[in-house]
Amino acid sequence: MARVEPVEITEDGLLLRPWQATDADAVHRACQDSDIQRWTTVPRPYLPEHARGFVTEISPAAWRDGTGALFAVCDAATGELLASCGLVSLSPAVNTGEIGYWVAPWARGQGVAARATRAVARWAFDALRLRRLLWQAEIGNHPSRLVALRAGFRVEGELRLAHPALGGRREAWVGSLFPDELPAPGAPGPAEPGTLDARRAAVFTRPQPTLFATTAGGEELRLRPIDERDLDDIVETCRDPHTARWTTVPAPYDRTHAEGFKRDIADAAWARGTGASFTVADGDDRYVASIDLRITAADPVRGSVGFMTAPHARGRGYMPAATAALAAWGFTTFGLARIEWRALVGNTASRRVAEKAGFTMEGVARAALATRGGARGDTWVGSLLPEDLA
Repeated sequence: MARVEPVEITEDGLLLRPWQATDADAVHRACQDSDIQRWTTVPRPYLPEHARGFVTEISPAAWRDGTGALFAVCDAATGELLASCGLVSLSPAVNTGEIGYWVAPWARGQGVAARATRAVARWAFDALRLRRLLWQAEIGNHPSRLVALRAGFRVEGELRLAHPALGGRREAWVGSLFPDELPAPGAPGPAEPGTLDARRAAVFTRPQPTLFATTAGGEELRLRPIDERDLDDIVETCRDPHTARWTTVPAPYDRTHAEGFKRDIADAAWARGTGASFTVADGDDRYVASIDLRITAADPVRGSVGFMTAPHARGRGYMPAATAALAAWGFTTFGLARIEWRALVGNTASRRVAEKAGFTMEGVARAALATRGGARGDTWVGSLLPEDLA
């Protein structure tokens, strides 16, 4: 590939320049950060020689060989190192580059990554005549996704990573940016602070919380993330004839199904930012139910709730209390405008829970849910609005 001439870029309060040998100490200090080690492929442990190799060998070689363009991102006024941002790969044959970045822990919360990404993108489109930029990040890396959105990238789907971070997921989000989609310097862009995207990224970046509820009889409940110790109780609940009749859980249901549910559905939903699954636990922290809230992909302010109760815990008022608490959390945390409940016609136990939690029954949707055996069944539909809980 042809050499890419090193340049300096000054934009929006930042100076982007090629890496220098004197940056090694700051790079070493930044890469001790747990988030950089979690979400990137930097060596672990990250040693001084790794930093020296990056700034004196890897980065200059990328410019010289035309395989990349890696910038140190500095404060334009003080020269302090703030971040790394650049083209981690270049494909001139298709006029495409891939962008990557990290922000030093002392520089976070200032919009550095988004500003730097815009600056690199503008230079790549104007000077290198690229027609497209790509971005990818491991699913669950919501801060990186938020930066990409703020720089104008369209997150288009998922793919499996060729080089996942040590101990990370193999799946990644992937997005692209074209020249006419890049926001102007200093101009507000998508997903700015206060927007729904920003609020949700802040939630899903953190560990899943524990919620609290109180039954009509005054019993305290905890809604906590599903734990390994809950799996045997989930198996027992899913083997119960009532659960099997009104759901499509596998039959016979065994421990591997419960493990797959936790890993591939519950944990994956939180990582993707599409919802949350909880164990409902009693005062002794014993499993009594499962409940989940899903954000509708086609309508980000609409959600849906689903639940199942362990046989030994039915009829004790647990599910109405848990459902109301989960809905309140969904309204306040995710900014939902509507939460839906659906159940096959005839599932009167589920309907009683929904009605006690405040849902309004809206009617019957014909053939709206799958039934066991692959058929379709008529479905009761109910909804809950924020003002219904007020």
